[in-house]
Amino acid sequence: MRLGGRLAGAIEVLNDIETRRRPVADALKDWGLSHRFAGSGDRAAIGNIVYDALRMKLSHAWLMDDDSAAALGWSVLLRQWGYTAEALAAEFEGDNFAPQPLTADHLSAFSTRKLEDAPLHIQGDIPDWVEPSFEKAFGEGWLMEAKALAERPTLDLRVNTLKSNREKTLKALDRTGAHAAAIARFGMRVAAGEGPSRLPNVTAELSFQKGWFEVQDEGSQIVADLVDPREGDQVLDFCAGGGGKTLAMAAAMHNKGQVHAYDADRKRLAPIIERLKRAGTHNVQVHDSLKALGGLTGRFDRVLVDAPCTGTGTWRRRPDTKWRLTARNLQERVSQQQEALTEAADYVRPGGQLIYVTCSLLPEENDAQVAAFCENNPEFEIAPALETWDKLFGAAAPRPLSLNGRTIMLSPASTDTDGFFFCRMTRKT
Repeated sequence: MRLGGRLAGAIEVLNDIETRRRPVADALKDWGLSHRFAGSGDRAAIGNIVYDALRMKLSHAWLMDDDSAAALGWSVLLRQWGYTAEALAAEFEGDNFAPQPLTADHLSAFSTRKLEDAPLHIQGDIPDWVEPSFEKAFGEGWLMEAKALAERPTLDLRVNTLKSNREKTLKALDRTGAHAAAIARFGMRVAAGEGPSRLPNVTAELSFQKGWFEVQDEGSQIVADLVDPREGDQVLDFCAGGGGKTLAMAAAMHNKGQVHAYDADRKRLAPIIERLKRAGTHNVQVHDSLKALGGLTGRFDRVLVDAPCTGTGTWRRRPDTKWRLTARNLQERVSQQQEALTEAADYVRPGGQLIYVTCSLLPEENDAQVAAFCENNPEFEIAPALETWDKLFGAAAPRPLSLNGRTIMLSPASTDTDGFFFCRMTRKT
């Protein structure tokens, strides 16, 4: 396919997402199934246009003075992919599959409007109702943080130290362009790429099949490392999901001690079994019911609550969720987090640790949540996390954000990772 056909395909997908309120991955998959003539390179390019458009949906629409799918798609090529209007006109000439050309009004708006004149939430490409929360979380730097969430994410990997080491794994992945991560001790990274470029299919690599590495954002690796599990510990991953942090903690414990992985959602938990086998992990027990944990109350050294959240820290990877999020969704997540913390706290032994993590950047889900929990549960107190950061990653590593010196927040702008919040609470009695 030529560029014109790829742009037309992206516009179709964007229309489908908007009119049917569908997740972007589903819309792209269905487009590919109904257009089997499109090759893998074509599908990758179309996906890149769609994701780029959704990451900067508000600013693209403002500069074009039009929020239609066509305007968003054209704006991606003009703003992000480095084309000029003249170059695109020449490229699309004689291409029967190219979309309708831009109107004079579109071209006029794009050439005369300046983004710095737009409202701040449009400059930052976030919903307007979220702006006060970003201001509270980041202060004067909130706009820079918001803009960083609209950039393409890297592909991050974690070496499975039960089977390999970083030097050996990087050598096996030489063709992918992977390099050592800046912070995570066992992290590797592949650059995001530009324009139509495709990320490598690392799960097809023999080294992946052998269990040498896992696909995991560097921020997720970092917070799993900050749990700081020790050999022989009893650890509970209370909202384990697909098991990324479970696997990382089990490897950090060198297959000694025990990690119990629990999640109330059986579908989210299902992939963990195959991942454990591939990784050669032998110190993990998987539970899909609280009954199985009934005799373990007050027994765990560390209980990790990777709580359900709005996912604002993952907007680079899931930009469609940015535009579906509502204030009601936020309140629902806050309630679920309170419930999860209350349930998980019962499993922490005296002197043990309750660790709260979200992939959110909103203070309602983070600092406000742990402050309220400690107020209602005075047997818990927040322990400083920056000491563990320096011990694990060194003082020279990029620094996370911290409003109070005790909790930690990662973000694309500060640590070049997805957004994560981390808080360690110690049980006094």
